[in-house]
Amino acid sequence: MQASDRFNINSQLEHLQAKYVGTGHADLSRFEWAVNIQRDSYASYIGHYPMLSYFAIAENESIGRERYNFMQKMLLPCGLPPEREDETQSLSHTSASIVISIYTNLKLLHEALLLFKTLESPPVLAWKSVIRCFTDQSLFSRALASFVEMRASGRCPDHNVFPSVLKSCTMMMDLRFGESVHGCIVRLGMDCDLYTGNALMNMYAKVLGMGSKISVGKVFDEMPQRTSNSGDEDLKAETCIMPLGIDSVRKVFELMPRKDVVSYNTVIAGYAQSGMYEDALRMVREMGTSDLKPDAFTLSSVLPIFSEYVDVLKGKEIHGYVIRKGIDSDVYIGSSLVDMYAKSARIEDSERVFSHLYRRDSISWNSLVAGYVQNGRYNEALRLFREMVSAKVRPGAVAFSSVIPACAHLATLHLGKQLHGYILRGGFGSNIFIASALVDMYSKCGNIQAARKIFDRMNQHDEVSWTAIIMGHALHGHGHEAVSLFEEMKRQGVEPNQVAFVAVLTACSHVGLVDEAWGYFNSMTKVYGLNQELEHYAAVADLLGRAGKLEEAYDFISKMRVEPTGSVWSTLLSSCSVHQNLELAEKVAEKIFVIDAENMGAYVLMCNMYASNGRWKEMAKLRLRMRKKGLRKKPACSWIEMKNKTHGFVSGDRSHPSMDRINEFLKAVMEQMEKEGYVADTSGVLHDVDAEHKRELLFGHSERLAVAFGIINTEPGTTIRVTKNIRICTDCHVAIKFISKITEREIIVRDNSRFHHFNRGSCSCGDYW
Repeated sequence: MQASDRFNINSQLEHLQAKYVGTGHADLSRFEWAVNIQRDSYASYIGHYPMLSYFAIAENESIGRERYNFMQKMLLPCGLPPEREDETQSLSHTSASIVISIYTNLKLLHEALLLFKTLESPPVLAWKSVIRCFTDQSLFSRALASFVEMRASGRCPDHNVFPSVLKSCTMMMDLRFGESVHGCIVRLGMDCDLYTGNALMNMYAKVLGMGSKISVGKVFDEMPQRTSNSGDEDLKAETCIMPLGIDSVRKVFELMPRKDVVSYNTVIAGYAQSGMYEDALRMVREMGTSDLKPDAFTLSSVLPIFSEYVDVLKGKEIHGYVIRKGIDSDVYIGSSLVDMYAKSARIEDSERVFSHLYRRDSISWNSLVAGYVQNGRYNEALRLFREMVSAKVRPGAVAFSSVIPACAHLATLHLGKQLHGYILRGGFGSNIFIASALVDMYSKCGNIQAARKIFDRMNQHDEVSWTAIIMGHALHGHGHEAVSLFEEMKRQGVEPNQVAFVAVLTACSHVGLVDEAWGYFNSMTKVYGLNQELEHYAAVADLLGRAGKLEEAYDFISKMRVEPTGSVWSTLLSSCSVHQNLELAEKVAEKIFVIDAENMGAYVLMCNMYASNGRWKEMAKLRLRMRKKGLRKKPACSWIEMKNKTHGFVSGDRSHPSMDRINEFLKAVMEQMEKEGYVADTSGVLHDVDAEHKRELLFGHSERLAVAFGIINTEPGTTIRVTKNIRICTDCHVAIKFISKITEREIIVRDNSRFHHFNRGSCSCGDYW
């Protein structure tokens, strides 16, 4: 066949390729005809690889199988005339390599390997196809083994091989192999390839992470193009405090001669995740000067920076840019905007962005659920979670970890149990983050036994799960058990963080372990290098106050390393109230009024103390002072769950539909209480009235009403769970102990500082509260 004839045939093939294959409208009969022409004309398959790639584009499995069957018939070495017999082996290997590539595109790994094994010396194209197919089908170890075998056979990989190899290293978290591959890339001079460089950055970012810190990445110390100059020492001083992952990513990035949006995105995301926000923003500006436009991934990486900075103005600028570019409906950008506004306490803007998303995935739903929880809107979080489930969006681990704290804060045990059931059915029970959230939820909902059961069944414990169970036992009055768990945590090699120390100090405070608390407090700086924060000082001040060491507590707060806040002084004021030290209370109250002039709790405590000491004039003056400031006492209220409904009670309120039955029960139980020695403690009543009137006022306290409602609406033996927004009063504490004994019920009351488990006439706090 003449060269001109071959040219005409090839032109026809290219026309068919453009008309049919390129548009996706080719059919098998036309394609078969074209290939037969090519076979008859001894044309090279190499020239028409896109034509054969048509086989990889199948509308469905049956069409793909039809094309595969046709390829089986074609899978023969092209017959060549005698004068070209020396080309037979080369052409056969080339054809086989192309067919292997087609097989791998069709995910026909078995067929590809059968053909691959027939090749005595597979060319690079065949190796590349097999390695890529192994990687795409998550057979990462086989991909790496094939790469090693390829190098052993003497074949030199090209730039198309390395991205798949590096992806396998990334997925296997095999840094050592990845560094070896990096060295090979440098030696072969392929570190200038764009896609190889992007794959290298991705590997270092994911394998090394963005947390641990080093001096200088060892892989780069022997890399070419490094010059010694006066700035090297400054560079080393900078990188010695740079996170390991981003340091390596940055070095690869700087050596790349050509960069695209993916390259910049990897570096920007790395800086953002490492907390290096200024560097991330600098790279965004550099990206703009390189004539590259930020895409959705770039902006979704940058927006969390403004969340951390709480710089909502810059965040809104990004939002405006997104709208102008018409990518505001992108789900990733939308989720980042929802998160940014929520962390900036602009939850209404989060809702607005969420409502304008055309498509919502689990991340966007999770962002708004978490935003509601972060802003204390727990009911909305639960409502949105229900909407998410109704929208057929399957909740994942992040969703459950976000919504469980809402149940914990609302103390809605029945909803928490429903979520727990959903979690078990979804197969998330072993997730350490969810399990830790469940431990915290059950603890805060008053079921410490369930919390401990979940904790004991966990396969592993991190500092979050340890802290949750330690704080749970502390709040339930099990201080000695909490301290024992803290010591066990240390024995297991989990180093306590600042939150864990708050938990153990709280435990010591609730059971009066003064010496142990001092030991833990001092060990924070001396042993663990942690600074004591306000929460730790408040816990120690509370400990000393509960123990009656009021003057020592006063001196301790006065000499704090940081400036004490009104909340720290308030812990001491509460102790002064318990121990009836009015003189010191007045000193502490004046400090509170200077620091926090609108601290309502301090005014109420002082009014209580003046009333209990009969100093009605001082109390009247303080109330007048409150009125002038526009302060109003927060009404004491309690609530109880009953048949999936929450019932609320306010002290002195008679509006509840069951009030007649509640009063009837309380009168009956009061008679039995008095027979067993109950005497009302009216010292905390803030009214200058006679004793009988004071007793009636105590009779209508919210926690007592809630307990009575629970008892008359449940079966005998049912545990009663009540939550109160402020500290339980002294008289109600005594009264509920009597009620638990008379009714033979366990009654759990959660106030604003701890849980009280009343059972058989005693309380878990041991009256040390």
